Amino acid sequence: MTTFESDIKSAPHDQEKIFSFISNFNNFKNLVPQDKIKDWQSTEETCRFKVDGIGEAGLKIIDKEPCKTIKYSTDGKVPFNFFLWVQLIQLADKDTRIKLTLKAELNPMMKMMVTKPINKFLNLLGDSIAGHHYD
Repeated sequence: MTTFESDIKSAPHDQEKIFSFISNFNNFKNLVPQDKIKDWQSTEETCRFKVDGIGEAGLKIIDKEPCKTIKYSTDGKVPFNFFLWVQLIQLADKDTRIKLTLKAELNPMMKMMVTKPINKFLNLLGDSIAGHHYD
C-alpha cells in the first residue's frame, strides 16, 4: 500500500467539536473543495462524489475513536481502494492538531497519475477542517 499524509494542521477549536462535525458525512459538503468535487451525495455514514483528475469515489465510516480518530474506507465502485484516517490531538483549550493519512492500493502507473492530486486534496481538506467555523 502507498501512504500519503497531509501536513499537520492547527485548528482554533476543541477536538470534540471537530470530531462531532466530521463524524457525519452530511457536514462534509461544506469542507470539500467545491471546484474539485462534483455530484456530492451523502448520508451520515456514507458519501459519493466525483474528483477532478481521479474519477468517482465513495467513502464510508468504518471506525471512530471518540474525539481522536475517524477511519474511512472506500465504498462501492472506485478507481482504486483506499483508507483515510483523520487524527485529532488537542494540545490546549481551542488548540487542536489535525493530520490526514490516506493508504491506497495503487499499481505503479496509477500511483504516478494520482500522487500529486491526492497530496493536494489531503492538504486542502486538512486546511478546510482546520479553518471551518464550528461555533
